Amino acid sequence: MNRKKLLLFPVCMITSIAFAQTISVTVSGKITNKDNMILPYASIVFKKEKDSAFLAGTISNEDGRFSLAGIQPDHYIMITSMTGYETVSQPVFIGSLSEFLEIPTIELRPKREKETTIEAITITASKKSEIDSRLDKKTYSVADNISQSGGSVLQSMQNLPGITVQEGKVQLRGSDKVTVLIDGKQTSLTGFGSQTGLDNIPASSIDRIEIINNPSSKYDANGNAGIINIIMKKNKQNGWNGKVGFTTGLGSLWVRKENLPTIRPQYTLTPKINPTLSLNYRKNKVNVFLQADNLYTETLNKNEFVTRTYDDGTVINSQLKRNRNTNFFTTKAGIDWNIDAQNSLTISGMYGSEKIIDRGDQPFFNGDLSQRLRLWQFLEDELKTTIMGTASYQHKFKEAGHVLNVGFNYTFHREDEKYFYDNYLPASTGSDSFKLLSDEQVYDLNVDYVKPLKYGRIETGIKLRNRSIPTNMNFIPGTNSVLDVAAGGKADYKEFIPAVYGNYIFENEKWEAELGLRLEYVRIQYDVNPNHPTYKSDGYNYTQPFPNFRLAYKLNDHNKLSVFYNRRVDRPNEVDIRIFPKYDDAEIIKVGNPALRPQFTNSIELGYKYNWDNGYLYSALYHRFANGTITRISSTVPDSTLIYAIFQNAGKSYNTGLEAIWNQKVSGVYSFNINGNIYQNQINAFSVLNLYPQPNTFSADKQSAVSGNIKINNTFHFTKGLDAQLTLVYLAPDIISQGRMNSRFSMDIGMKKAIQKGKGELFLNATDLLNTMVMKKKIQGMGFTYTSNDYYENQVVRVGYSYKF
Repeated sequence: MNRKKLLLFPVCMITSIAFAQTISVTVSGKITNKDNMILPYASIVFKKEKDSAFLAGTISNEDGRFSLAGIQPDHYIMITSMTGYETVSQPVFIGSLSEFLEIPTIELRPKREKETTIEAITITASKKSEIDSRLDKKTYSVADNISQSGGSVLQSMQNLPGITVQEGKVQLRGSDKVTVLIDGKQTSLTGFGSQTGLDNIPASSIDRIEIINNPSSKYDANGNAGIINIIMKKNKQNGWNGKVGFTTGLGSLWVRKENLPTIRPQYTLTPKINPTLSLNYRKNKVNVFLQADNLYTETLNKNEFVTRTYDDGTVINSQLKRNRNTNFFTTKAGIDWNIDAQNSLTISGMYGSEKIIDRGDQPFFNGDLSQRLRLWQFLEDELKTTIMGTASYQHKFKEAGHVLNVGFNYTFHREDEKYFYDNYLPASTGSDSFKLLSDEQVYDLNVDYVKPLKYGRIETGIKLRNRSIPTNMNFIPGTNSVLDVAAGGKADYKEFIPAVYGNYIFENEKWEAELGLRLEYVRIQYDVNPNHPTYKSDGYNYTQPFPNFRLAYKLNDHNKLSVFYNRRVDRPNEVDIRIFPKYDDAEIIKVGNPALRPQFTNSIELGYKYNWDNGYLYSALYHRFANGTITRISSTVPDSTLIYAIFQNAGKSYNTGLEAIWNQKVSGVYSFNINGNIYQNQINAFSVLNLYPQPNTFSADKQSAVSGNIKINNTFHFTKGLDAQLTLVYLAPDIISQGRMNSRFSMDIGMKKAIQKGKGELFLNATDLLNTMVMKKKIQGMGFTYTSNDYYENQVVRVGYSYKF
């Protein structure tokens, strides 16, 4: 065994998080006689096949039905008996694919008739663990991530296997085309197709995070890299119960690089404050819940030192410093009503308010820093408001796991931004401002049906989405204005998506299979201001199939091989096609592109899992190839040093890699998990036409780079409820649009102590303890090169307390 681990380890450069495992299945069925008449009060007994030890037993009810919960995957003998009837014994194998499974109807014959041999039955169960038996989903408890407690969801994700964070976005296996869900649904808190808000949602409101690299057809087809599902806290204990907590901390403990001359100081010793409250009341058929969190932070959000060198020899040095104050309040409340044994209804609401104040400075100097060419100072005042209402109805049929779910979700999201600029030039001074108001409304209707089968289950359903985003950009020019006032106005984004899916899951003792198909129709309409100088109204529509397939073979109890295939799409988000120029950098103007089209991706993966008594090793070889790759292109126009960054479809791209996870419990005190990912990203040569601010053609040669990351989590469980965690993260150099990102390294450390008989908990942690995380990159643009070092805040020390009651 050790030799096998050593042979596999070099191909695994790996990472993982604390391993926790629960296995449970509910087995049910129906008892009849040969004339198909129900038989109440029949006896059903489960015994282990290897030693005939009694496991569980029950009797059938008045409808001839029985149900046994808490059965673990294994080989069993099921004995069914009743006075006057022949006893039926049959082997039963319980697998690991479904939480509820229905045994085919058991027919008992009178004793005078010859006993009939009944075919062996395979039953599947759900296994909730870090790497479950399906190899397609990893689940991580936020409470186990000690070294990142008390921060945002984005910060908590940085240590998770397979995830990297780059410029505020999460990446799975080197791609940021990730769909982020909350409780299985897309919301404006995390963005419909984007990743907005992740760095401001408090991790204290989150129970666990699921990573799904190979989503089945029941999920939306958007997001080629996979899905991250954030599960919020919700308690269902009887009576009154809850949890209160408070976390505080400091970031930017010292200045890592001094400011360029003549600008305001950068933030240091930035405070972090996070109170949290969870309440729950359950009695009889009703459960009422409330979760509220507030995260206030001051952050050195950006501190980027840049050198731009143009083809004519001009050199410009600059610094973009952004001091940010953020207050994010979020609350979720609702009621669960168990109407009867077969029907239940949940109604919930969520409210989020995110207030952001940015005070920025951006000085520009010549090559030797002897002359200041320009000083750009700005104030951003932004308020984001999110309201979401959800109604979910579930009908349980008599067979365990046979359910119909109907859900309706409404989301309203307002983005209210105000920017104020002061532009200091050697010969003049100017002031400008603009206001953006965007109101997003989304209606989602879902119907999902699950039917257990003899060797698995079928899943099918429909989804209907209607989404609209009217946006108004009002440019307010001041003296010596630098704004493109003509590029403002109104735009209206409309999205209509009906979809239908079907999924079949099969399992026996050796084989597992999953085959699914999702059919989506998408209609996008984007109406813009008729007087816009560059863009006109645009849109697209398509009807496309998105299949998924998985086949697994169990070599034995310790080894399993799997192969995956799926086809997915990345539709441009509304911000990606937004026509208005964005002036958060004085000389890099970001603009959307209404002509942007979806990126379609095919993915294949080979997976292997080897487990032993105190650990496991999982490795996966994957390959993704995309058409219409969406990327941001930076270029200049004649007689200007301004850089215009515009989204375009760059053509074909490829992502090939090897990911692996090694989890090992060394002793009762110490365990570790190592996760690594090594991959190659490639973008083929392409040429595109940029329309803004004037037509210009951009061409790029083929780009290719090998990159990866490795994360090591060391967990210590000492006596008297004291736990500690040490996390090491290394990110190798990587390819980015038109350039490369240098390597990065960080060390996180944390500890927590259970007190007050386990009801209370204290924790202390520090992220990026050595303050080594610096974002360094180099970009080769059209007519210029761009190098930057971003000394943004990453080092934070936090202390917190929570109490359960």
